[in-house]
Amino acid sequence: MAIGFIGLGNIGRPMAQQLLKLGEEIWVYDVATAPAAELAARGARVARGPRELATHCRIVGICVRDEREVGSVLHGTDGLLAHLVPEAIVAVHSTVARAAVLGWAAEAAARHIHLLDAPMSGGAAGAEQGTLVYMAGGAAELIERCRPLWTTSGEKIIHAGPLGAGILLKLCNNLMTYAAFTAIHEATRLARAGGLNAELLTEVGRGNGVVTPQMAAFMGNRDKLAALGEPALRRAFAPFAALADKDLSAALASARELDLSLPATEQVARMIETVFLNTDG
Repeated sequence: MAIGFIGLGNIGRPMAQQLLKLGEEIWVYDVATAPAAELAARGARVARGPRELATHCRIVGICVRDEREVGSVLHGTDGLLAHLVPEAIVAVHSTVARAAVLGWAAEAAARHIHLLDAPMSGGAAGAEQGTLVYMAGGAAELIERCRPLWTTSGEKIIHAGPLGAGILLKLCNNLMTYAAFTAIHEATRLARAGGLNAELLTEVGRGNGVVTPQMAAFMGNRDKLAALGEPALRRAFAPFAALADKDLSAALASARELDLSLPATEQVARMIETVFLNTDG
């Protein structure tokens, strides 16, 4: 049986393309036809939907936008869970809440299917360069079965712990990222309000390690687009603002499930659209 991959977006397409290096039969599916056609030209087989893909594949990766889309791939008469063979593995790469992963895994187990959480960090460039960092949750033997697949696009595979640990680690990582963006956004506002050149803030912050390359790149790219006008900034950054909102909502939902309060994260979540789109100047 072959390997399957569902979700050929910004990160999923290069991840699926890297799987072709394995020399095995690779099946892909996406609601958009263009990326599927591109992968077909490189040697992948294109499924008409999750059902057809499931009938051919023993391991399937899912890299779609959110919980609703993961659920639509898994559930229903044409979903993966209804058609994968026993002992098949489903790896969820999407950033979702921990409770969603645990629920899907229980449904899969009832059908003798293994479901793992395996989100990754590094973006589309990391997938293309093979430098992603995978954070996996689940049984060690299942992680090892998937390791050859993930190392086609990743340079580090971290076994975070039992099921749900991988997505929780990813949510913690993203929480810190967006908090850092919020911090440099507000520090820059304060510097400019006091008549300082904001580039000095970056220079000092890089020198003492407070400002990371990721933070500096975020502000540099945002300000360049803002200089072109609000429409240009919104076109480029609004999708990332929506993803940030989704990820922070998943982190807060996971915290509530664990009876934990994250007041600073709640404030970052309220501000994140402003941070990305610079709507407070």
